[in-house]
Amino acid sequence: MTTPAVEPRIAPLEAKRARRAFYGPAFVAAVAYVDPGNFATNFQAGAKFGYLLVWVLVAANLVAVFVQYLSAKIGLAAGEDLPTLCRRTFPRSVTRVLWVQAELVAMATDLAEFVGAAVGLNLLFGVPLFPAGLATAAVSFAVLALQRRGYRPFELVTTFLLTLVAFGFLYQLCAVGGQSATGLAAGMVPRLAGTESLTLSVGIIGATVMPHVIYLHSALTAQRTTPKGPTAQRAALRGLRTDCATGLGLAGLINLAMLCVAVALFHRSGSDYDGTLQAAHDGLGHTVGGLAALAFAVALLAAGLSSSGVGTYAGQIVMQGFIRRRIPLLLRRGLTMAPALIVLGTGVSPDSALILSQVVLSFGIPFALVPLVLLTRRRDVMGNLANKPLTTGAGVIVAILISGLNLYLLGQIFTG
Repeated sequence: MTTPAVEPRIAPLEAKRARRAFYGPAFVAAVAYVDPGNFATNFQAGAKFGYLLVWVLVAANLVAVFVQYLSAKIGLAAGEDLPTLCRRTFPRSVTRVLWVQAELVAMATDLAEFVGAAVGLNLLFGVPLFPAGLATAAVSFAVLALQRRGYRPFELVTTFLLTLVAFGFLYQLCAVGGQSATGLAAGMVPRLAGTESLTLSVGIIGATVMPHVIYLHSALTAQRTTPKGPTAQRAALRGLRTDCATGLGLAGLINLAMLCVAVALFHRSGSDYDGTLQAAHDGLGHTVGGLAALAFAVALLAAGLSSSGVGTYAGQIVMQGFIRRRIPLLLRRGLTMAPALIVLGTGVSPDSALILSQVVLSFGIPFALVPLVLLTRRRDVMGNLANKPLTTGAGVIVAILISGLNLYLLGQIFTG
């Protein structure tokens, strides 16, 4: 009679180290969740509709935590990123379609990030928008260069910039005041007020559930040392849960603070708001003071610079994973930032471009989410960490809801 194999126990200190090794990727992903596109959508939502769309913001953030947890889990279980797994699993024609749409999403992402950072530089130093966009490109290269020193320096710098954005909006929220707990509670009741609120809702979802960081998060997790044995895997998985809840929870609070600041500045006071970041900056300066306006500009610049580096990193992961190609970083940066520089150089409204970019991002979510759900349910890919039926069902529901919302929006746009 043979004795069943007993899995070796790991010491508490070793389990703690396994958890800590997987802290950090979610904070890099969270940077993309508070990029300049969030500034545009959240301020417009708060200024025009008050607390009406708080439920959209909260729901989008919960979906983001869920999706990024699945992305991190597939990197942990498979030891490879999502684009690579898609290439190995799906037909070549499907992989090509996924790659092309991912590249379009990357351009929409860069549009939001470059425009936002350029506006931040303009507000701070009066730099014209086009030169400010070029300066943003140069700084983002410096952030990306940190990757050569390993993943930790890159994660620490992006986490610092995320913290800078958080402190900026914490100060603004305290300085503006005038919030209503009753209004916030009422805003948790799902409802809309016409096509414009629906458009903003889709923009909020696109700005919050960022498709390119679904790919990136899996890669950042896969770069870690793969835990040996189910016990070590479970310890690492607990670390991923904590990382996702903390990093993306912080991003959710920042987004909520943006909306609340806009409510106090424009909606409750009845002040006119033309939907521009310049107007938000000026409103803070006139209503609260120069320090609050400075905090807004610094937060906008930090968000644009950090998310720009994250976006380019995600683009490299996408190309290398889907088609096994790698182009020089300078060339890739030039290609993806071209639409943003055209917007800045031709005088197109940067704020309108920001909102449009977030809607484009929302349409890209199902193309990343559906493969993620399909792969995380497969035991041959995930091993013991394969999704339970309830988790897979939740992923399917999220994908259907977002796709349905996008289709409804298209119908509203084309039918007027």
